[in-house]
This record gives sequence, C-alpha cells and structure tokens, in this order.
Amino acid sequence: MSAPGVDHDAPFGRLARLRWRFLSLLATIGRATRAQMRFTLMFVGVAWGVVCESVRPHSWRRTTRLEFRRCVREIVAGGLLSVLVTAVLAGIGVVSQTVYWLGFAGLAQMTGSILVSVLVRDVAPILVGIILLGRNGMLSTAELGLLNINGQIRGILGVGLDPFTLLLLPRAVAFMLGGFTLGIIFSVTTLVMGYMASRVTGAINSSVWSFFTDVVSSMGAIDFVLIPVKFVLVGFFVGTGSCLTGLMAAPQDDVSSLLPVAFTRGITMVMVVTILFSLSL
Repeated sequence: MSAPGVDHDAPFGRLARLRWRFLSLLATIGRATRAQMRFTLMFVGVAWGVVCESVRPHSWRRTTRLEFRRCVREIVAGGLLSVLVTAVLAGIGVVSQTVYWLGFAGLAQMTGSILVSVLVRDVAPILVGIILLGRNGMLSTAELGLLNINGQIRGILGVGLDPFTLLLLPRAVAFMLGGFTLGIIFSVTTLVMGYMASRVTGAINSSVWSFFTDVVSSMGAIDFVLIPVKFVLVGFFVGTGSCLTGLMAAPQDDVSSLLPVAFTRGITMVMVVTILFSLSL
C-alpha cells in the first residue's frame, strides 16, 4: 500500500504542464513564422500569376487595357521629372567626381568600367526603384487598400469581375514597363550630365562620343541583357508588392498603417533584386 499523503500523479501532472508549455511555444513560433511568411508566399503566387496571365490574350479585356494605359501614363509621364532631376544630381555628384578623381590618380582608362559597375548596375536600379515606390507604389497601396477596406473589392467580385485581372495585372505590367523606361532614361541622362559637368571643370577633354564609346565598350555581352532585366524586375517587384499589400489589407487597417509596411517591403525588394544581380554580374 502507498503511504498516505503521497501524490503519485504529480510526475504526470508536471509532464503534462511541460508538454503544454512546449506546445504553446511551438504555436507561438508557428504563428509568428506564418505571419512573416504569408506575404512572401502570396507574393510568389501572385507574381507567377502575373507572368502566366500577362501572355494570355483573353486576360487583356478592354477594362484591363484601359487601366494599363492609365498606369503607364502615371508612372512614366508622372515620374519623368523626378527621374530627370535625380539623374542630373547623380551625374554632377557621382559621374563628374568619378571622372575627376580617376584622372587625378592617373586611372582615366578605368572610367568606363567603374561607371558601368557602380552607376549603371547598382546605383541606377536602386534610385529608380525608390522613385517608383515613393511616387506610384505607395499610391497603388493606398488606392487598393481603401478599395479593400471599404468593401469595394467584394463588390467587384459580386458582379463577376476578377480584381486580379482588373486591378493587379495591368498595374504590375505597367510598373515593369515603367521601370525599364525610367531606368534607361536615368542612366543616359546621368552619363550625359556627368560628361557635361566634367567637360566644364576640365576633368575630361574627349568628345561625348568617345566618352560613351568608352562606357559601352566596358560593358560585357551579358550586361546588355541583365541590366535591362534588372530595371524590369525592380519595377515588377515594386508594383506587385505594393498592389498586393493593398489587397491584403485587413478591415481594421487604414492608410496610415499600410503605407509604412508597403515602403519597407518595397525597399527590401529593391535591395534584394539589386544584390542578387550584382552577385551574378
């Protein structure tokens, strides 16, 4: 017989409590991981959907084409002035100083390769991505977020329309086209302004054609493919991420809570694309 007052179930009670605490810890970690990975997984699915649907003619109905044209005008025409101003400042502050100090150090023959490596490959995509994010990406997040919060997305679904095809697809493709266009304009304008500033200060004496020949000859065959693709992907990631952030808005969210999230995600995507392509180049 057992002694009175001895609780033989105590070890089992402690084991149950330890098991419950362990499972609670796993549940907490799982909830946090799922919350953090939810956007990433949805982004992968939406990005693949955009790629697949963009090549199907039936996806480009009249309403989708009209939305695409409107977005292209807003992105390219609206962001052109910001890109030109930024390119002028970058040309004067980056290109001219690079030309001056390389000439001062007797390394003028490396001007083209350094400008391609630093400016065209890395600086240009980052600055263009930030401009796209700040001027158009945040606007798309606010617009789609308000549509979702106010229940208008459910209304669109109720009348048989697909919000993905109507709202997200044309914006994502427009951001891709805008990223490429603004990226090329930024790169050319920066080099032209850098040459003009260097010519005025006497840091360079060659003609503009010789300067651009030096820059272009410093680019490898792969650069002519990967650099434009980099601009396209920066626009694609910024546009898709911004639109998805708005469409994922919860009923308790508002614009003031959505915009910081969209900005953080957009900057992260721009940096990820830039770093991955820099490693590949």
